[in-house]
Amino acid sequence: MLASQLKKQKVCLIDSNTQIGAKIKVSGGAKCNITNKYLSHTNYLGDEEFIKKILKDFSNKQLLEFLNKYEVYPKVNPKIVKGTYFCNSSTDVIKMFEKITTHAKKFLNTKVLDVEYDAIFKIKTDKNIIESKKLVIASGGLSFESLGASSIAYDIASKFGHTVNKCNPALVGFTVQKEQFWFKNLSGISCNVEIKVENKSFEGSLLFAHKGCSGPVILNSSLYWQKGKILIDFLPKESLEKFLKGNKKISSAINLPKRFLLEFLNSIDLEDKPISSLSKDEKEKLKQLKNYEFSPAGTFGFSKAEVTKGGIDINEIDINSFESKLQKDLFFIGECLDITGELGGYNFQVVFSEAVICSKSLNKTFK
Repeated sequence: MLASQLKKQKVCLIDSNTQIGAKIKVSGGAKCNITNKYLSHTNYLGDEEFIKKILKDFSNKQLLEFLNKYEVYPKVNPKIVKGTYFCNSSTDVIKMFEKITTHAKKFLNTKVLDVEYDAIFKIKTDKNIIESKKLVIASGGLSFESLGASSIAYDIASKFGHTVNKCNPALVGFTVQKEQFWFKNLSGISCNVEIKVENKSFEGSLLFAHKGCSGPVILNSSLYWQKGKILIDFLPKESLEKFLKGNKKISSAINLPKRFLLEFLNSIDLEDKPISSLSKDEKEKLKQLKNYEFSPAGTFGFSKAEVTKGGIDINEIDINSFESKLQKDLFFIGECLDITGELGGYNFQVVFSEAVICSKSLNKTFK
């Protein structure tokens, strides 16, 4: 995105992959979830005022106009997350960027090893040394190592004196402790739930996995989860009491997958028996369906994470240009910064917005 905005400049793109846009290619099930209709700073983890300004300076409307200009027409598909815009294909987006960055010299399949500065930047790669007057680091976070993700952005930032806040996997599944090992027996089953984590609440699909749990609602929860408990309502917008009538067995009476209910009942030591035979205490046990508490053991890790939370402290970044406040002519944009969005197109939006803001500053500098 940044290169596409620097039409009159000498631009060099360095990418460790053999083609640009490797992360775009796999995003949104290869359909690129590129932005969200309900874009708001509240969908991000990071400095609120900083994020507000980024989204104001280049909004979702402006991004859609930009894409339409180059005949890419995303449409809202709320199947996974409400308001998410998906493209027809991720390949369409990559081809668009290939066409509008033909002026840029591309060094593909090239790994950056180090950066030094002595009046100009000397970028050491595994193939050669590239020199530049200005340097923009947009190399992402630690997630998706298979796509070339590495710590290089943080290494360079640290070398120039920047603070790098602790990085953790985000938009990722949870592993579980012994008390929730029954989750693993349900691998492949999903159900609609509401989750409360920290001061956030999410409703959506929870997918049980052989390692624990995943699905859109879990991925979003992982962004805000620190180390404490999360609360799951397996019957969102429904009252448990309406199911506690009649003489059907619990697993047949409650509107949830039978296999799930049998495992759940076993986990709370409750027999699958007729509703009419339940004691007051047993009905109390069943209320856990509305407020099931558990503390994840951890996450599936960076290899399974959509994004990285944490990163370069934005207090050391100029909000109007994304230039380092510690090193002239050095810029940082994208996932390497300590700004992370929820699932649903929010992360592409913010990094594209950062790129446009940064490009405006660079274009002014070169005038």
